[in-house]
Amino acid sequence: MAGLLTNFRNTLILSLVLAGIMIFAFGRTAPGGFDLSFWQAVARWAHVGFGILWIGLLYYFNFVQIRVMPTIPGELKPAVSKYIAPEALFWFRWSSLFTVLAGLAILALRGHGYAMEVLSFGLAGGVVQGDQGYMLLGVGVWLAIVMFLNVWGIIWPNQKRALGIVVVDDDKKARAARVAMLGSRTNLLLSLPMLTSMAMYQTLFG
Repeated sequence: MAGLLTNFRNTLILSLVLAGIMIFAFGRTAPGGFDLSFWQAVARWAHVGFGILWIGLLYYFNFVQIRVMPTIPGELKPAVSKYIAPEALFWFRWSSLFTVLAGLAILALRGHGYAMEVLSFGLAGGVVQGDQGYMLLGVGVWLAIVMFLNVWGIIWPNQKRALGIVVVDDDKKARAARVAMLGSRTNLLLSLPMLTSMAMYQTLFG
């Protein structure tokens, strides 16, 4: 068992296999079997899983790396900038993409009408009493989309310059590092309202 756990890839594969067995078991025991609700649940599982990885890394960058980097001795900083940060950013940007795709899949599986109500803040069918829940969920969905676009459109392009993946002069490198940091802080700012929308809606409106 220790040999398995020392290998990241094998541990992850086994975890996914065990999760797959549980997902199958839910399909066999759910009232509707492998119906549309089951696939909504699978999409939500993927959405939550990728979301944990995405937001977890966002919090790692903001709670740990950005705060601690100025205190690291200069000769040790390349260990972070050349090895840790690029790897973390790989999982960060791709988990953001798959989080959003899984979230959109949930909307699609719940039907065109539901998706339009959420994406329009409850205005798609006119202003009707009871649409406030759609509005609150819509806020969270659009915040997540803005955060995703921020990852791919601002944070990652500037991090490539800041980390030397794309070679630029020192002034541009420093400017890119600041823009990437502000982009990351923007996502930190938006993350708690976004998570509040997602978690509160599922509990109160389902």
